[in-house]
Amino acid sequence: MAKEEVNPRRDRWERATAWPGVAASVLFLIAYSWNILEEHKSRALTVTLIVILVVVWLFFLSDFVIRLMLSKDKGSFVRHNPVDLLSVFLPMARPFRLLTSLHRIPALGGDSGSHLRRRVIITAASFIVMFIYVISLAVFQAERYAKGANIRSFGDSVWWACVTMSTVGYGDYYPVTIQGRVLAVVLMIGGIVIVGTASATIVSYLTDRTQRLRAERERDHPHDSGHDRG
Repeated sequence: MAKEEVNPRRDRWERATAWPGVAASVLFLIAYSWNILEEHKSRALTVTLIVILVVVWLFFLSDFVIRLMLSKDKGSFVRHNPVDLLSVFLPMARPFRLLTSLHRIPALGGDSGSHLRRRVIITAASFIVMFIYVISLAVFQAERYAKGANIRSFGDSVWWACVTMSTVGYGDYYPVTIQGRVLAVVLMIGGIVIVGTASATIVSYLTDRTQRLRAERERDHPHDSGHDRG
């Protein structure tokens, strides 16, 4: 896959909107959660939450459009920013903008090995927590009033999401609506991908670490390494 273009104008825009993007993502997540979890909302609260959701969506939309217009290769930009594109059309994807904004924060930048590992660990852990939380919210919203549903509380939904994602599958809770089952499939696929990716990353890290230790030993004790090869 070709690397994304280097674009100074867009880079300046992304640096300027890094923290506002994080704040908007957090604000959206709070409003989105509150709107689902609060069953008995006043009219004023309902209107306030809707306004917040719409304003944040407009921020995401304008940010995506401006970055797209600043890109020379617009097709490459879209291919490299699928979450940003989804967040314009799909409400469930909008909290994940928080994760895409993390790499735009200067403190998480850098190309050294330590910076890369820190960025990968923070992003991976944040993605897992966000993935479980957002799916749990959506399933709870779909299931809580459905006929024959057994996921009646947000706690039930989180428990079901954790069990499903870990591939344990106790079967004590399960979705009965079409939307809930579609989300269950997404969660199962995500769980398999996350477990597989985590395993591959750990193996890659251990292999790299082993090779590095072997190279250091051969450098410090060249005679020992020659004797071992003989």
